[in-house]
Amino acid sequence: MTRVTLVAGGNSVHSRLTGVLQHVQRSLEAGGAELNVIQVHQLPSKALLTADFSNKNMKEAIERVEASDGVVFLSPVYKAAYSGILKTFLDMLPQKSLTGKPVLPLILGGTNAHLLVLDYALKPVIHNLGATAVHTGVFVLDKQVTKLEENQYVLDSEAVTRLNNALALYKSSLGGKMDVYHTQYS
Repeated sequence: MTRVTLVAGGNSVHSRLTGVLQHVQRSLEAGGAELNVIQVHQLPSKALLTADFSNKNMKEAIERVEASDGVVFLSPVYKAAYSGILKTFLDMLPQKSLTGKPVLPLILGGTNAHLLVLDYALKPVIHNLGATAVHTGVFVLDKQVTKLEENQYVLDSEAVTRLNNALALYKSSLGGKMDVYHTQYS
């Protein structure tokens, strides 16, 4: 079974980023993937801030990334870049931990002015960690994700289409081990 780790760099599980994460989860699970989700903000803050590689939870999170066949990184935009909490986690990953793994970056932002966060902020770090198969990624606008009730979100059709197209390419890069599945709405 294909193992994919989703690394969410938001500061809450009750945010629009969760709507994007849920859409990705449903699509990858429907394709047959075994998923691991790492909500970085739920890792021990002291271990993150002090780069405590001996911390059990940090070791386990890093091992999950290294054992994965593929990785998806999700982050909101903060100050024209991906989140600092995601950067802190990325800094703890071993230098070549993404070698041979397809990586899909996904960014959620308030304006198209931050579209280049994917190419000029997040992708260089992902490449530095050894990834050679980094997908184009998707930038989703905040306004394209609507919160219905606690932990239930709906994405607009344009965001769904772009995410589904990116996910279809991503699944095919995992060695044809997954079924391509399109989720209509999140």
